[in-house]
Amino acid sequence: MNGIFYPLHLGDPINQFFTGVVSRYGEVFHHVSVVLLLYALNPVEAMLKAAPPLLVIALIGAIAWLGARRIGRALLLMALTYVIGCLGLWDKLISTCAIMLTALVLTTVIGVPVGIAVSRSAWLARVCNPMLDMMQTLPSFVYLIPVVMLFGLGRVPAIFATMIYALPPLVRLTDLGLRQVPADVVEASRSFGATSWQQLIAVELPLALPSIMAGVNQAVMMSLAMVVIASMIGARGLGEDVLSGINNLDMGQGVVAGVAIVILAIVFDRITQSFGVSRRLRRQARSGSV
Repeated sequence: MNGIFYPLHLGDPINQFFTGVVSRYGEVFHHVSVVLLLYALNPVEAMLKAAPPLLVIALIGAIAWLGARRIGRALLLMALTYVIGCLGLWDKLISTCAIMLTALVLTTVIGVPVGIAVSRSAWLARVCNPMLDMMQTLPSFVYLIPVVMLFGLGRVPAIFATMIYALPPLVRLTDLGLRQVPADVVEASRSFGATSWQQLIAVELPLALPSIMAGVNQAVMMSLAMVVIASMIGARGLGEDVLSGINNLDMGQGVVAGVAIVILAIVFDRITQSFGVSRRLRRQARSGSV
């Protein structure tokens, strides 16, 4: 039966490729790791750890209020964040948030421009869409292999694995939002003499912002999905407790850390959703009043 299949040995060429990349550019990847640690991750984590917990909780409430303009929701999210501290996981929460925020900033810096480029080029869309499909269907564990080979163990490969895993929805929703901008609005801005850059910044991106914020929301959720998986390669935080609970068959530790991750997901989800929804409602109110 096996004789009907032509053997395809893909594993060895892939291993040889990555081995060659590491041998040629290992110093470059090490330099990238050092720069990311010194100028991004460590400062963010140090700032969050230096801030009093009540100040961090108040800041979360202020951001939630700015997005939703609802004091009840802001107080609820503050209370949920306070519960994580009551569970004795505040330091782990800070470590997880530092990794998440760093990965989210990198994802946004890369994903939004790529989404803009895809929306402007049919050829690029034909090239990128199959790649995005593949990135979304690959098991998340697969992303750990190349980043560990290139960057070793620790928080930096966790950031890159999280970034790659969270990138596709942001690119897709940025592309979708820009394609859904009404053509008459674009034509009107062009008739007033707006350049392509002015048209993008002043017209298209503001109108596409609810869709882009939905992409950021999805990126946040997918980043949280990588928290436990990233702990397998040395990323500290809440996922480390879940992994320890699995290894030691400690049901209590695993459940408590899992509850904290769920609470963190609710907080980030409601904040990012509120900014996208409020922007959409304000736009609808303006269009209804015209």
